[in-house]
Amino acid sequence: MDEKPMMADGQKDAPRGSLLRSVAGIAVRGELFFVARRKRDATEMSQRWEFPGGKVEADESDEAALVREFLEEFNAPITVLRFLGESMFANKGKVRALAAWEISLEPAHISMLNEHSEAAWLPLDAIVEMDLADSDRALIPILEASVKDNR
Repeated sequence: MDEKPMMADGQKDAPRGSLLRSVAGIAVRGELFFVARRKRDATEMSQRWEFPGGKVEADESDEAALVREFLEEFNAPITVLRFLGESMFANKGKVRALAAWEISLEPAHISMLNEHSEAAWLPLDAIVEMDLADSDRALIPILEASVKDNR
C-alpha cells in the first residue's frame, strides 16, 4: 500500500514523482530548532531564515538530497531520522513540494557557512516571529504538531 505524504493542511498530495521536490532538514535539540539565515544576494531568499535543505535532484531520494545539502552548505554530516510532513509552495511559477524530515545534526560538526551568514538553535515561538522563508513558514504547523506529539 503506497501511502501519499500528508500535507500541513491534512490533505493528501500528488504522488512524489509528479512534482518538483525540495527538502528541509529539521534538527531538534530539546525544544530548540536549527535555522540558518541566507547570505545577502539578489534573490527573494536574501537574508531570510530557513530550515536548511534544498532541491531534490533527478534520481535522488529526499534523504540523499538532505545529506548532500548539509555537506555542501555546512560541511556537516547528518543522519536522517524520520519524515514529518510536507507542504506546497510556488517558486518562479512552478509548484514544488517541500518535505520536512527530522535529522540528527551535532552543532560541533558545523564547520562552515557556505550559503548562510549565520545559524542558530532557537525555540519555535521565536522562529515564527523571524523573517522566515514563506515555504518554510508553511512547515510550522507540522513542526508544532511534532513538538506536541513528542511531549
